[in-house]
Amino acid sequence: MLSVDEALARVVAGLEPNQTEKVSLGEGFGRVLADGVTARVTQPPFNASAMDGYAVRADDVAEVPCSLRIVGEAAAGHPWDGHVGNGEAVRIFTGGAVPEGADAIVIQEDASRDGDHVTVNEAAERGVFIRPRGFDFAEGDELLPAGRRLNARDLTLAAAMNVTGFGVRRKPVVAMLATGDELVLPGDDLKPGQIVSSIPYGLAELIRAAGAAPRALGIAGDTAESLAEHIARAQDADILVTIGGASVGEHDLVQDALRNAGMSLDFWRIAMRPGKPLMFGQLGTQRVLGVPGNPVSALVCSRIFLVPMIERLLGLDRERGRPQVAVLAGKLEQNGPRQHYMRATYEPGANGETRVAPVRSQDSSLMSPLSQADCLIVRAPNAPAARSGETVEILPLDF
Repeated sequence: MLSVDEALARVVAGLEPNQTEKVSLGEGFGRVLADGVTARVTQPPFNASAMDGYAVRADDVAEVPCSLRIVGEAAAGHPWDGHVGNGEAVRIFTGGAVPEGADAIVIQEDASRDGDHVTVNEAAERGVFIRPRGFDFAEGDELLPAGRRLNARDLTLAAAMNVTGFGVRRKPVVAMLATGDELVLPGDDLKPGQIVSSIPYGLAELIRAAGAAPRALGIAGDTAESLAEHIARAQDADILVTIGGASVGEHDLVQDALRNAGMSLDFWRIAMRPGKPLMFGQLGTQRVLGVPGNPVSALVCSRIFLVPMIERLLGLDRERGRPQVAVLAGKLEQNGPRQHYMRATYEPGANGETRVAPVRSQDSSLMSPLSQADCLIVRAPNAPAARSGETVEILPLDF
């Protein structure tokens, strides 16, 4: 069987970023930039006051107390169009443009006003409480590089840069096909031998969180005709994920149906727990990932393999694929021959380190422990037993 590392290398090999499309500023959240974004303005566009007070010449307030004549007022959005001369001051408010001639701000707590004069009680050095033009950024600065996934802070910055839209990578379309006569939709009456199809609902959100667009194809029955019909609906998707039926048993028909549709099979078993019966192939330019029908195995396999595929199509640098390090809060037994992804929870420890503990059971049929977990402990094949306090690699489940 293939190792996880070898299987992952094959799954992402040859994947190139999707083409570029344009989106507006309001549509940019979570999208991945195809091109760097440069500022269209300088920020601040003028020397701006950082405090409420008086715009003065530093030389005039070098010796205090002193009295200055107030010649104008500058509020945010309402600059004073004049020149501050010897012995003069301008009442100014936070965000207001510092008038010509002034080179310091005396905060209002350090001054007292009497009519059209102000007495300054504390000296102010040149440049104090003034945010100079371009203090944040200048027109032409590239502040958002290509390959960046835009978050709320980035969109705030982009708006301040006077940017109204972006060139981003097209969202990969991931088609999901559940298979099996035993499956029914949530809310349907269960007949003997039937179970609820749960995987597509969690998988769809995993796909969205990774930056792609999920497309549900429904449930295909265990016949060649039904499988062929459903597979044909996915022909324009970047990735087709089949759920269940990918082994070689008498009732596992998915491989044959995909082969008949033209898929070239790469592999269908890996040395991984949970998720041994994982299938991968290509159907033309489309990648096909066949995950097990067990919900725990399906979601773990999707986290390990599908998310990196999506990231490659978005032009990301495996930002979610790098394991982190945590300290064990309990002991672990020696691992077997397959790489084990143990469901676990983590929390900050007393010394600031991340502490991690496995959930109550690693039985891959149990979905409630998976819901309680927020990470996976990565155990290499044949890893020795580990004691409490040792470090292990973990992979967050949420992102």
